[in-house]
Amino acid sequence: MQLTTEQVRLIRETWEVLRGVNPYLVADVFYRRLFMEHPGLRRLFPDEMDQQYGKLMDMLNMLVERLDQLDDLADDIADLGRRHVHYGVKPEYYNAVARALLWTLEQALEDSWSGEAEQAWTDCYLQLAGQMQAGMSH
Repeated sequence: MQLTTEQVRLIRETWEVLRGVNPYLVADVFYRRLFMEHPGLRRLFPDEMDQQYGKLMDMLNMLVERLDQLDDLADDIADLGRRHVHYGVKPEYYNAVARALLWTLEQALEDSWSGEAEQAWTDCYLQLAGQMQAGMSH
């Protein structure tokens, strides 16, 4: 599945809105939502989350910047999936992460969030999660 030019534009445009928000706040809201809905996932993360917040936001920034090069990143994304196996991540966790991420984006973006933006982010996440999950099995 390839993102359309319009989807890439929407993702970058909405991400640019979030650049005005403290990245640790965005990450904190995301992880709080994830752990509220799935408390068992909290054990997979360190007690002190600041470094994890930075990793999440750095990864999202890099992916948004390179949306038109996702195929070139496929091996790196698969490697990330392999590493997540060692952290205790299971394939079913990807749906929980998707829901928490989309909810966080919707809350943060408010008026900038639309059905089209949601679909673009969903398609992007599904592509990346699929590549990570493929890496989990190798």
